[in-house]
Amino acid sequence: MEFFSAEFFSVLLSIIIIDLVLAGDNAIVIGLAARNLPKNQQKRVIIWGTAGAIVIRALATLAVVWLLKIPGLLLIGGILLIWIAYKLLTEEKEHDVKPSENFFAAIRTIIIADALMGLDNVLAIAGAAHGSFLLVIIGLLVSVPIVVWGSTMILKLVERFPIIITIGAGVLAYTASKMIADEPFMKQFFEENPMFKWGLTVLIITGVIFFGRLKQRRHKLSPV
Repeated sequence: MEFFSAEFFSVLLSIIIIDLVLAGDNAIVIGLAARNLPKNQQKRVIIWGTAGAIVIRALATLAVVWLLKIPGLLLIGGILLIWIAYKLLTEEKEHDVKPSENFFAAIRTIIIADALMGLDNVLAIAGAAHGSFLLVIIGLLVSVPIVVWGSTMILKLVERFPIIITIGAGVLAYTASKMIADEPFMKQFFEENPMFKWGLTVLIITGVIFFGRLKQRRHKLSPV
């Protein structure tokens, strides 16, 4: 992939969309962990906690990018990503994070919580990056600060325009189809039969959105 080509920027945009859609709740965790600290410490906790989270997330993602080169793991990762896209549409996340009482405990809470909550992000970004370590780092550097300092705005936009989540799920489903089609023992078949490749992409995207929205409607109609 050539730097600053159309493909480069399209992949980068996919990574940023994935991170913004999947990581919005991680910013809430940061706020919850720091909320009992004095005001003068909260900003420093957010900065250091976010820096630590970025480092851990980057290392984990780079490791997964490398692991996805092992035969069979692209297929497995693609299937897992289909499930993540479906859960994005159907699952409501809870933020059960206790506030920390001191500076270093808050930073530790932020880093650990982000690492645990960010497993879906790591897989999605690694799949979207097509083996490019540079794109992983650029995507994280662009999206994580937006998530941390723009979390309130992002969540309000999602509440006002729920289609943002649907678009995010579609991007995840598209990334999953690319991972499956790029699996080494299947890649030649899809390259020789591009109609099957596009058919798989359409099937996965429409399937995720259709069944995800169907589950949403059933959940709304079911008695509490």
